Amino acid sequence: MGEFGLLVRKWRGRAEMTQEQLAEKSSVSVRTIRRLETGPDKNFRLDTVRLLADALNLAAEERRELMSAAGVVPPLPDSPEARSDPPGADLPLAAVADQLAEVLQGRWRREMEQRGAHNPFPLPVRWQRAPDDLADHWDNVRGVRPGGTASPLDLAGDLTEIAEVYRRVPSGRLVVLGRAGAGKTILMIRFVLDYLATRTRADPVPVIVSLGSWDPTAHALRDWVVDRLLRDHPDLAAAAPGGSTLAAALVEAGRVLPVLDGFDEIPASLHHAALLALNGTSLPMLLTSRPREYRKAVTTTNVLTWAACVWIADLTSADLSDYLRRSSRTTRWDPVLSELRDRPDNLASKNLMGVLSTPLMVSLARAVYNDTGHDPVSLLDTSRFPATDDLENHLLGSFVPAVYPAHSAALPCSDWTGDRVQRWLGYLARHLGRLGTPDLAWWQLGNSLRRSARILGVVVTSTIVTVFADWLIYLPQAITESGVTFGLRVALLDGLLGGPIVGLGFGLVYGIIVEFGGVVFAPARVQIRWFGWSGRTPAARTVLARFGAGFLGGFAVGLGQQLVATIGRGMFWGFPTPIDTLIMTTLANMLVFGVIFGLAAGLVFGLTSVLETPVDLDSATTPLAMLRTNRTIVIRRVLVLAPIFMVAIAFGGTLMVTLLQGSLGQLSWPLSYGLTVGAIGGSAGALSYIFAFTAWGQWLVFCRVWLPLTGKLPWALTTFLDDAYQRGVLRQVGAVYQFRHARLQHHLGQASGHDPSRSLGQQQRKS
Repeated sequence: MGEFGLLVRKWRGRAEMTQEQLAEKSSVSVRTIRRLETGPDKNFRLDTVRLLADALNLAAEERRELMSAAGVVPPLPDSPEARSDPPGADLPLAAVADQLAEVLQGRWRREMEQRGAHNPFPLPVRWQRAPDDLADHWDNVRGVRPGGTASPLDLAGDLTEIAEVYRRVPSGRLVVLGRAGAGKTILMIRFVLDYLATRTRADPVPVIVSLGSWDPTAHALRDWVVDRLLRDHPDLAAAAPGGSTLAAALVEAGRVLPVLDGFDEIPASLHHAALLALNGTSLPMLLTSRPREYRKAVTTTNVLTWAACVWIADLTSADLSDYLRRSSRTTRWDPVLSELRDRPDNLASKNLMGVLSTPLMVSLARAVYNDTGHDPVSLLDTSRFPATDDLENHLLGSFVPAVYPAHSAALPCSDWTGDRVQRWLGYLARHLGRLGTPDLAWWQLGNSLRRSARILGVVVTSTIVTVFADWLIYLPQAITESGVTFGLRVALLDGLLGGPIVGLGFGLVYGIIVEFGGVVFAPARVQIRWFGWSGRTPAARTVLARFGAGFLGGFAVGLGQQLVATIGRGMFWGFPTPIDTLIMTTLANMLVFGVIFGLAAGLVFGLTSVLETPVDLDSATTPLAMLRTNRTIVIRRVLVLAPIFMVAIAFGGTLMVTLLQGSLGQLSWPLSYGLTVGAIGGSAGALSYIFAFTAWGQWLVFCRVWLPLTGKLPWALTTFLDDAYQRGVLRQVGAVYQFRHARLQHHLGQASGHDPSRSLGQQQRKS
């Protein structure tokens, strides 16, 4: 038993909790807790450690001790977990960069372990200097003065030397070229880890960002890098000296080194603009790309200014032989390796060596044949695999069935059949293809539905929650005042009339901001403090803007509520005459309720800018950790603001009726009535707001109900995504998932209707 397991067991005993009780409180499975307490496993995940620490109610010192035992980065003495001040407040920018570096170091170390790059040893990734026409003049790379000359640098190296090679480049700009699957992603991760291991406080912090989601015609590179930082590190939304965010301050101060992954994944039509944008900045950077796409962009534009360039070499047969032999406890690969060694000129050997010359295909071959019982000798069958494309498609198509074996007890859900898993992964792959990005963000999954379907979903959801909120709150009062029969009729009709009005209102607003505003509901970067002021003074324009938005929304709701009330009263008691009296009374009531609801909503929305504080830096360690964090943020926001809204309506109504008494006729506002109206408005409005205008609410409506209901995604979606990550189908990059490789994503997206059961040894070549 390790130190971590001893600490968990000790503090669980102190809390008088069983493993099952700790699992229920922490949302960590019993199996995981049992393994952590008794096993030698050292692969700890930061979000798991945090969940256990929260469930055990550990003090700050105990929390740091637990995180230290887990081998993850404990909070700094002046970090958000050790202080009550807003994260980042009054911290020197160098200290913020140091904290970011420590978080990234822990994150990428765990990610490297998860990808199995060390098992049994990293595949060799070597490179040589690229042709001179793909790099800038050495005079520019080495920064010699005008009139001077510089000789080329020796840039040859392997995976263990990437940080050292980068530091040889005086300009701080290096382009790494390699064909699909050549190991560029592992090289980047290794670069970040090795660079951070030798980083001084004066050095920038390397941050990996995927270029596939960058539109250089819409966003400047610096602004886009800042946005990626804010997405993956919400704490950096805190204000820096000068009024910008900490993320923007870090980038502008040169404390961030962009590691730009996948120039080739930018749409080809934007390559020209992308190179121009990259050359329009003086930022140091490490850029990766496939050679063909980069060469084509260079010939139509220019090379990356000041940049040296290296080219990743293919694996050799010796590399392949050593790796596959040591990765298996059997001799199943020996006949294949012997064929490659003894008869390299055979068609079968040429084809297979051409495919297995990249780390991606080697890792797929290992996954497909090491643990499935299938014989890799079949890879030498040229009648089934006459060309390299056939072999590659076979390995890509066989990977998912290999890691999701049929009838396996290791599958989290019994209904995860091979065809369903293939269909779900294919849906995700096609969703990313439509978005034109490799980043699988949970808050964008709902956008895979048509806009009309999403608007309908918002209308239906808002209608349902409003109807039930009205019935739950107003029904007891109506029965008490009017008797069971009549009160039941009044309350039921009130809910059935009011619900669709609110639903249509929220659907209308949702449709407008999505259709014309192009809004994407991203996870919140701030949370509501439970107690008191957040410690910062928000800009006056922020408070006024939120107050104005809240007032307009509340005013519209008040108008609609009284119109519905007039119709309801007329259906039960008849419409009074003359008609002009009815109209004037209705208009007066609509005005009064509009002002009351508007002021209450404006007060609540304005108050959020005072109570908000950025979330912790560690909270977005993984996509699912960000999901849990945003769930907490949304629930906390509702629990704080809904009661304030109810009280504001109840007592604000009393004040407004007193002020307007006589000028608009005889007005009445009993406190009990105000509390009922406020409770209905607060609860229904808050729930409708969650489902319509928050990332977590959209996730609930579309990803946990709509998409599973239509069979496009599984019901246990979070479990499915995490399981796909554990099996190596997905990888994590900050707050988002990505497919293991763009080739796998493309294959799954194209494989609709494909029968995965035929991929392992039975699939016939398509005619």
